[in-house]
Amino acid sequence: MTAVTQLGYLGIAAKDVDAWKAYATTTLGLETLKPDPDGALRLRMDARHHRFAIHESPEETVAYSGWEVDGADALSAMAARLDGAGVAVHEGSREEAEARRVSEMLWFEDPDGYRCELYAGPADGADGGDGGFVTGEQGLGHFVLMAQNLERTMSFYTGLLGMRVSDYVTTNGGRVKLGFLHCNPRHHSIAFAEAPGAPRGINHFMVQRRDLNDVGRAYDGVQKAGIPLITTLGRHSNDEMVSFYMRNPSGWGVEYGWGGREIDDATWCVEHLDSGSLWGHQPVRADAKGG
Repeated sequence: MTAVTQLGYLGIAAKDVDAWKAYATTTLGLETLKPDPDGALRLRMDARHHRFAIHESPEETVAYSGWEVDGADALSAMAARLDGAGVAVHEGSREEAEARRVSEMLWFEDPDGYRCELYAGPADGADGGDGGFVTGEQGLGHFVLMAQNLERTMSFYTGLLGMRVSDYVTTNGGRVKLGFLHCNPRHHSIAFAEAPGAPRGINHFMVQRRDLNDVGRAYDGVQKAGIPLITTLGRHSNDEMVSFYMRNPSGWGVEYGWGGREIDDATWCVEHLDSGSLWGHQPVRADAKGG
C-alpha cells in the first residue's frame, strides 16, 4: 500500500512572527532563513531547506502539515485513493511548491478540516547542515491535533494515508482519548486527542534532540528566561521520550525531548495505556516561576 513516509514540514499561523524568530533561535536552537517573497519566516533544523514556516496571521494554530511520499507515482496513487474515497483533492500551485521547496504537491482537508499536503521531491539546504536534532527518515518530529471523533480520524489516516497505529492512551478518568500514528521508525509523527468541549486546533509539536544535555540546558534556559512552562521534565509511557513542555509565542505547546522509542512494524504490538507518563510531566501553574 502506498503510504506517506515522514512528516516533512509544518506551516504555522501566528500573530507575532518576530517573537517566533527570537524564540526559534534562542530557545529551540533552529536556524532562521532569509525571508521569501511571501514574507514567511522559515526555520531550518537539518539538511532540508526548512522544516517550519511561520506565516503572519490573525490566527494562532497550525496552517498545514506536509507529508512526504516516494516520488511522483506515489503522489498520483495517493491522489487517486483520496479521490476514490470522496475527498476533494487540490493540485498545489507552482508558487506553493516553490515556497515549500518541493517538486510537486497536492492538498486536501482531513475529517476535522485540517489542511494536509502531500509532496514529492524535497530540496536540501545549501550546506547540508545538522542542528543536532533527530530527523532524517524520521522527519521533523511530531505534532498533536484535537479531533472531534478519534475513531473516524484514525481510520482516515490509516486507510487513506497508509499510517500505522502505534498505541492509544486514555487519561483524565477516561475523558481524554489519544491515538498515536507512525509512518517510519519514529514512535509517532502525528497524534490526535478527543476531549469533550476542547476547541479545534493544535496542542503541541515536538522536536527531538540527540543529546539529553541539550534538553537539560534548554529546560534551565526556559526557566531563566521566564518562558512559560506547561509541564516539568518527565518521561512518557508510550514513546518513552524524556521531555518537557513549554509555551511558544502563539500560546500553545512545544515538547522538547530526547530518547524516543522507535518502532519495528514486524514485532510491534498496539497497546492501550491509561497513563501518559511514567514519571514527571507535572502541570506547572501559570503563576509559578517559569510558568
